[in-house]
Amino acid sequence: MLQQSKSLSQLAFRKFKQNKVGMISLCFILFCGLVAIFCYPLAPDNSNFANQMHLEIHSKPPGFKVNMLTIPSATKKETSLLDFLIHGNKNTETEIPIISYKINGENLEIIKYADGLLKEYPLSAIQNKPETYIKQKTFYFGTDKYGRDLLSRLLIGTRISFSIGFIAVFISLFIGVFMGAIGGYFGGKTDTFIMWIINITWSIPTLLLVIAITLALGKGVWQVFIAVGLTMWVEVARVVRGQVITMKQQQYVEAARALGFSDFRIIFRHILPNIMAPIIVISAANFAGAILIESGLSFLGIGAQPPTPSWGAMIKNHYNYIILGKPFLAIIPGLAIMSLVMAFMLLGNTLRDALDVKN
Repeated sequence: MLQQSKSLSQLAFRKFKQNKVGMISLCFILFCGLVAIFCYPLAPDNSNFANQMHLEIHSKPPGFKVNMLTIPSATKKETSLLDFLIHGNKNTETEIPIISYKINGENLEIIKYADGLLKEYPLSAIQNKPETYIKQKTFYFGTDKYGRDLLSRLLIGTRISFSIGFIAVFISLFIGVFMGAIGGYFGGKTDTFIMWIINITWSIPTLLLVIAITLALGKGVWQVFIAVGLTMWVEVARVVRGQVITMKQQQYVEAARALGFSDFRIIFRHILPNIMAPIIVISAANFAGAILIESGLSFLGIGAQPPTPSWGAMIKNHYNYIILGKPFLAIIPGLAIMSLVMAFMLLGNTLRDALDVKN
């Protein structure tokens, strides 16, 4: 029988697989990641930002069904597959909710859902194929206050949450690892100066600092990404600094110095690879924190701007519906935020236990 490898990485991987909560969290995160990538093909309303409005059927409950007349666009443009995956379908066709319809000669008579009025359209407008352009449409999560499909906007909002997490964590790691490693390795005045910057940044409430940076950079998705990333590096820097101070006393670092290796080679090729475990754990926690901060900014109106679908903005637009008998409009995006943040926090806890070599 082959002897089982006792390497730390394989031991950590086996410990991780044995944790069912961690595996479920990882699977859920991967699922949300796939949804974020393929949100437009998955969304029932694949128009840009799922912004197809039907004011006649606003604030309808989950499972609402209605007959929908689709009138093709007069000017149709070709959309490439890559453009469709990124921006959705730009050929927005006119959709009209109807109660009933009948064919009268060369005209199509419909009764509109909103006011019950009779209206006529030439059959040529739908290529003489009413059975093709009139279909029953189901809104599985209902519609928002503008009559937009809530499920579609929820799916596309997943991309915003994942993007803010990845970009903010990348920025925080880039700055935090560099600052913490330099301060911890060189010590002295360099460490004192870096700790002074860290303490000043740490003393400012995170949300207020993000709001200040966002207002300085301007409102928008990318501005929020940068602002969140510029406020999350402090915790990374503190952890890295502490780990580097401990690791630089190890014998392999002394051996590298004796061989004449440069300080930056010792830091980035010998010390940092050995302190990746706490960095990975804190990255998972920062990912969850970034999603919460972005949701809070969108709720305050300085995050992702309309018509970009953001989970925080969806709660902001509908929180007053909780007392109006339609709480699902705010609860559904709230549950989405809670589930994704909880998954990242549970994943971080599992990684912490799996990468702890003392257990």
